[in-house]
Amino acid sequence: MKKILTRTAAALLAAVLLLPGHVGAIGAEKAILLDGQTGRVLYEKNADSRSLIASCTKIMTALVICEQCNVLDRVKIPKEAVGIEGSSMYLKEGEVLTVQELLYGLMLRSGNDAAVALAIYCGGTVECFAGLMNDKAHRLGLTGTHFVNPHGLDSPDHYSTARDLALLAAYAMRDPLFLQTVSTKNVRVGERSLTNHNKLLWQVEGADGVKTGYTKAAGRILVSSATRQGRRLICVTINDGSDWADHAALLNEGFSRYAVKNVVEKGDVLGTVQILSGEKQQVRVLAAEDFSFALAEDEKPNVVLSGPGFAYAPVVSGADAGYAYVCIGEEIIGKIPLIYEETVEIRKETKKHFWDRWFK
Repeated sequence: MKKILTRTAAALLAAVLLLPGHVGAIGAEKAILLDGQTGRVLYEKNADSRSLIASCTKIMTALVICEQCNVLDRVKIPKEAVGIEGSSMYLKEGEVLTVQELLYGLMLRSGNDAAVALAIYCGGTVECFAGLMNDKAHRLGLTGTHFVNPHGLDSPDHYSTARDLALLAAYAMRDPLFLQTVSTKNVRVGERSLTNHNKLLWQVEGADGVKTGYTKAAGRILVSSATRQGRRLICVTINDGSDWADHAALLNEGFSRYAVKNVVEKGDVLGTVQILSGEKQQVRVLAAEDFSFALAEDEKPNVVLSGPGFAYAPVVSGADAGYAYVCIGEEIIGKIPLIYEETVEIRKETKKHFWDRWFK
């Protein structure tokens, strides 16, 4: 058995299948296409190689703010946030905006000044806020990621991977405030009119996020999301001069080729276990939870019970009965907890023989 899928945002490492159609034309140095619901990787290319990530850093900046700040809080712009190099919403020292307004400036205009203003408001200093970003990255299991600032201006100690960015985006898109912000096409913030830099919002069916990025050293970076019929795909490309076309093609092909299917439902009988010294010789084991996965039309997963295939009495209905693995061929794509269907007591003769042996 090659690897186990852990079904948490911290480790959405799944079976890798390459999309057959557009793969050869992908110009990105690094890329990944991820099913946001199941975590299945539909396509990847150098996905674990570390890179500068430019303004895609702001995905983590926005997520930390969404989770730790009140959207209606009013922020007085400090002098440290004024005149930051790169993209800007042109904040003025002493100006007062809400957290939500600064989030729009951060994610639509990609304002580096908004990033610093939010970082200082939330963390006290840029350095302390970077610590909050790294803490969140650690909790999400983003092992190829490290932050030193909230905006993504180049630094050798500031990096991530295509896989980590996809996992981060999949997690962040579940936050209602984050989703509302990155899916907004146009908004007015006082006298400022902000338009989202993410062209896919206008070009791709169901596109609803997330962030563009560029520096000369990092190249063009794009993290995108699209949702169709309740299913979300996340796409990441790094150093890709044709990123808009590549994302559109990958997302469209991912939706057309793969569909999320219920492989196992909670309560399904997945097998039997032999019971030693029990009043019954065997008991059925049930799935303790549902398991769904993104599958191509011709893929037929199978379920394999783990463990020795037997247990000693007594066993209790609903108690832990080990795990079953869901496989496609030899590749493990999922791990399902099992429970016993019914209670099996120790066989009475067994009890008698036990006591007789000690008290004759």
